[in-house]
Amino acid sequence: MSSEPIVNGGVQIHQRRRLPDFLQSVNLKYVKLGYHYLITHLLTLCSVPLMAVVVIQASQMNPDDIHQLWLQLQYNLVSVIICSAVIVFGSTVYIMTRPRSVYLVDYSCYKPPSHLQARFEEFMEHSKLTGDFDDSSLEFQRKILERSGLGEETCVPEAMHYIPPRPSMAAAREEAEQVIFGALDNLFANTNVKPKDIGILVVNCSLFNPTPSLSAMIVNKYKLRGNIRSFNLGGMGCSAGVIAVDLAKEMLQVHGNTYAVVVSTENITQNWYFGNKKSMLIPNCLFRVGGVAVLLSNKSLDRRRAKYKLLHVVRTHRGADDRAFRCVYQEQDDAGKTGVSLSKDLMAIAGGALKTNITTLGPLVLPLSEQLLFFANLVAKKLFNAKVKPYIPDFKLAFDHFCIHAGGRAVIDELEKNLQLLPVHVEASRMTLHRFGNTSSSSIWYELAYTEAKGRMQKGNRVWQIAFGSGFKCNSAVWEALQNVKPSLHSPWEDCIDRYPVEIVV
Repeated sequence: MSSEPIVNGGVQIHQRRRLPDFLQSVNLKYVKLGYHYLITHLLTLCSVPLMAVVVIQASQMNPDDIHQLWLQLQYNLVSVIICSAVIVFGSTVYIMTRPRSVYLVDYSCYKPPSHLQARFEEFMEHSKLTGDFDDSSLEFQRKILERSGLGEETCVPEAMHYIPPRPSMAAAREEAEQVIFGALDNLFANTNVKPKDIGILVVNCSLFNPTPSLSAMIVNKYKLRGNIRSFNLGGMGCSAGVIAVDLAKEMLQVHGNTYAVVVSTENITQNWYFGNKKSMLIPNCLFRVGGVAVLLSNKSLDRRRAKYKLLHVVRTHRGADDRAFRCVYQEQDDAGKTGVSLSKDLMAIAGGALKTNITTLGPLVLPLSEQLLFFANLVAKKLFNAKVKPYIPDFKLAFDHFCIHAGGRAVIDELEKNLQLLPVHVEASRMTLHRFGNTSSSSIWYELAYTEAKGRMQKGNRVWQIAFGSGFKCNSAVWEALQNVKPSLHSPWEDCIDRYPVEIVV
């Protein structure tokens, strides 16, 4: 390296030309992307020279060489026949035993009417006028509302708009019918599928399980066929929507050439808490009216019109741990009033369940480059006791869109931080929480509808739906877009998507 003298007041200063600081000039993000590209296409890059050698050797063969090769194949005719038979037999067995593809033809989220909206001041006024809450509980509810991330347009059931509220079995049935039938009517209209064509029906609702069941209510309303395989899932929390999809998927593996309908909802009317235990007041402030109906198919012809293909479902259950089992618990308080209590350990338990879930999901979806980095980090920690931070795989390399259960602002914040996501990745979750509130197991579908309404879902994109539920459970579903997906008719975001995203002030 050269230097040039500079004269300054009779003193010569030699200024040395230094090499640039490459750590400052090179964006390490692009280094990682280059590494990811290299590892992902390593097999292709290695096979190119091999194919080149084969082509060169084949081009140098003369007619005599080809004739000798033919004679050798004739002398080994028995081997050729046996090899061919094995290949044909193996291919047949694989085709006959491979899992059937499950396609998501369409889905419909219920949009409550505007007269059911519960604005904050109205919500607090009604809570005060019921006479069931003391001043401390009212102030607690106000703070939860202000910090929750909910907007002014979320909806509560009709019965909760009266003073005093009128929760009853009849009102709960009315809420269930409005939500479920509203979603199903739109689904059948959009897909042109006749109710008689449905072979499998799965309904999940945690807190309202009447007799006859909700699935029987649907069979009766739409006159579904007598041999339909129907299931009703209760008490499984906000992650039950993924469980219902998993059950439908397993049924579609057994019963060919049919449709499955999954209905996910929650019922609020009879499950409002009218007491003063703080941990049981939180659901009043977060849970809102909502539901979804999903049409799944294993018919190969439906691939052309289907929106998505189901790739993976991963379920994690932590119910063997007593703390996890009781962290979301329906019980009576000291005054005998029933509600759902949320433990202070909820976020820590959810974090543990998430870790277990992504440990199983990671090898199924992460590129080889990320798996190698994770394995190297694990070896360095376990074998060499190196003081290195745990390596968090970059799930942004595996998924294009994230549908994180809109259980509350804290849930979204924690996943954004722990999975190192960008604000755009959690936008659908935050906006769903703002516009519709926590709609329990159906929230991940409102988020998917938001992504479609924004025009962001392109062919080949992968979507990760992840939800948490009582028990305690963390469940994931992975979908691949089969086309550039457009929003369905009467999407819940149809009349308001232009206003979003909005800035959420907490």
